[in-house]
Amino acid sequence: MDPPVDASADTGERPELSVVAPLYNEEGNVGSLVTALQETLAPLGISYEILLVDDGSRDGTWRLIREASASDSHIKGISFSRNFGHQNALYAGMHYATGQAVVTMDGDLQHPPATIPQLIQSWREGHKVVETQRIDSDDTSFFKRLTSRWFYGIFSLLSGLPLARGTSDFRLLDRQVVENLKNMKDSDLFLRGLSHWVGYRKTTIPYHAAPRHAGRTKYSLFRMIRFATSSLLSFSVVPLRLGIYLGLFTSVLAFAELVYIFVRYLQGNAVPGWASILTVISFMFGILFILIGILGAYLGSIFETLKNRPRFLVNETAGFRDA
Repeated sequence: MDPPVDASADTGERPELSVVAPLYNEEGNVGSLVTALQETLAPLGISYEILLVDDGSRDGTWRLIREASASDSHIKGISFSRNFGHQNALYAGMHYATGQAVVTMDGDLQHPPATIPQLIQSWREGHKVVETQRIDSDDTSFFKRLTSRWFYGIFSLLSGLPLARGTSDFRLLDRQVVENLKNMKDSDLFLRGLSHWVGYRKTTIPYHAAPRHAGRTKYSLFRMIRFATSSLLSFSVVPLRLGIYLGLFTSVLAFAELVYIFVRYLQGNAVPGWASILTVISFMFGILFILIGILGAYLGSIFETLKNRPRFLVNETAGFRDA
């Protein structure tokens, strides 16, 4: 069945819903994603648009997006000049989205489109931020469960923002919230944290992640660590303050050892233990270099912010009225 014609495409009115999905080398998922979204949104009887953001793919992803846009006026495409990253692709989609509400989701179909009507219902009940929480399936690895628990626990502790384990980039945002997020100047975007930080009335809907439809995940262990690190640095200065506490702790230890050496000297005893002294010195130098690394990470973030470069560069668009 063909999707209904979107009146907003002809009148210029703001559609009720925008769906944003970033794609990076997802040639095998574009068709299935578009079909699933059409089958979910068409029966709702609302005006909508689907924005597919090609994050510098090297396969046929952009060709398939253009073909989908040509066959359905609801679908719009944005192609980056190169890969700018998942969070920037989400931000670009939010920047171009015109809907009264904006749903963001991944393009590999692990975020089930069938959950979107529940998000819309919660939005209509007055929630301006409708988050989702992934429920781990039985085949989720122990390593993924453990690292997820660690990350959200550490992030919540250091930032003061209580993010539940399983929080994802699958969410609905009211237009007011989207406009707020578009004004954020963070050099390292972490939209999961920002959508919580802005406040507003919010709720959370659980979902069961589906298996990846095609292809492989683009998040290697290194990219996950880098993403987690930049997210923590973006929301917390606690690591900087950690240097003060470690400095005080090591100073107390050093003072205690000096007192011990002085007392032993007054008693006429030499204080042996070159190995222990070298161990303490190595330990303190290790802490020092860790703190220098933390300072360097924050300075690097400040440097990126001061450069004020755009978050993304668009090479081509499809389906927009002025395209």
